[in-house]
Amino acid sequence: MRASHPPPSARSYAVLSIVAALLTIALKFGAYAFTGSVGLLSDAIESIVNLVAAGAAFWALSYASKPPDAEHTFGHSKAEYFSSALEGILILVAALSIAVAAIDRLLHPQPIEQVGIGLGLALVATALNGGVAWVLLQAGRRFRSITLRADAHHLLTDVWTSVGVVLGIGLVSVTGWVILDPIVALLVAANIVWTGLRLLRETGSGLLDSAIPAEDQKAIALILSEYKPQGVQFHALRTRVAGSHCFVSFHVLVPGAWTVQRGHDLCEMIEQAIAAALPGTDVTTHLEPIEDPVSWDDEALPSG
Repeated sequence: MRASHPPPSARSYAVLSIVAALLTIALKFGAYAFTGSVGLLSDAIESIVNLVAAGAAFWALSYASKPPDAEHTFGHSKAEYFSSALEGILILVAALSIAVAAIDRLLHPQPIEQVGIGLGLALVATALNGGVAWVLLQAGRRFRSITLRADAHHLLTDVWTSVGVVLGIGLVSVTGWVILDPIVALLVAANIVWTGLRLLRETGSGLLDSAIPAEDQKAIALILSEYKPQGVQFHALRTRVAGSHCFVSFHVLVPGAWTVQRGHDLCEMIEQAIAAALPGTDVTTHLEPIEDPVSWDDEALPSG
């Protein structure tokens, strides 16, 4: 009987990102060594950021997977935001380094050599990044991991950056205008800045306990609507995202004549239905009698 293998974890995809970053660094710096292109240098520098970010992602995913303890009763899933914040900062630092190198090359233009070999290495690195980015993006959606999604989007940005650099070098080889190389590098730096700021914004939103996505809120509303014909009402719905985990809480109002057991069974059924529809979601309900005016005092609590 063939032994079964456990399914890959989120951390295994971070390892894949680390290996891909090491390979692309070697390829891109090799391309720069052959051509002397500052555009390829900028692309290689960004790959170093990819490596550091992948290492941070592995640490964050490892820490986030730890179970709740006495000091962190809601778990450690917010550790993922440390990785995305670090990645955003490193991206901005890389953009500054690229801009400095590009400005120096604008002031002191140099010819690009051995274009064919350099472009070949760059294209191999681009294809590698594109494939890994696609795998990480699918895994990020499956694991509901902001860390894997951020790493995937960063790699996709790196892919488009590489395409831009290759086009710039191609234009230099055709036109002979060496100034196009640093100009493309500056455009690359601007694109990287945008990516870094977007990641920092998403990180800040997560740290501020943003609500779960709208489509998930609609799924919850659909589940709750199935119980309203039984004379059940709901309010004070609140949700938040913490890394790969989501937290949902709301009040369940039932007829006062119900037994505690019946109300409890209903709450358990609803919690299980939401958890099944939204894996990785922690659901908390609060049972109240629908006839009691006090039960409606907190109806105005913000939802979402």
